[in-house]
Amino acid sequence: PEPAMERSLPPYEPLAEGLDMEGLPRSTVVTVEPPPPPPPRDHLAWSLCSALYANFCCLGFMALVFSIKSRDRKVLRDYSGALSYGSTAKYLNITALVLNIFLIILIIVLIATGTITMMNVLHQQQEQYPQYPFHRPT
Repeated sequence: PEPAMERSLPPYEPLAEGLDMEGLPRSTVVTVEPPPPPPPRDHLAWSLCSALYANFCCLGFMALVFSIKSRDRKVLRDYSGALSYGSTAKYLNITALVLNIFLIILIIVLIATGTITMMNVLHQQQEQYPQYPFHRPT
């Protein structure tokens, strides 16, 4: 019994008279390379928003500078430098975002406590001096 692989091959035919290997078409070898890895991210849009809207201690501006450096490195095909600058821009953006969220929460808390304190002071003045109604309907 012959193996299945040998049975599926066409039979061998010798070259015709007067033909040599030079007259036959040559085979073409195509090498398939894997696609190149995607270039590293530069976080330019995020840095631009951080620089314009959330520039706490100039962290947004510094992130924008590192993003532009990362984009320049990417154009020069220096992917390791672009990755380094891009990750620095990313961490600066994260730090600016966290600090700005903390600052907004702090401002909201201060406004809320200030409002509550002012309302308590007005209420105490109304109780202490009833002859001067500040907010009572007449």
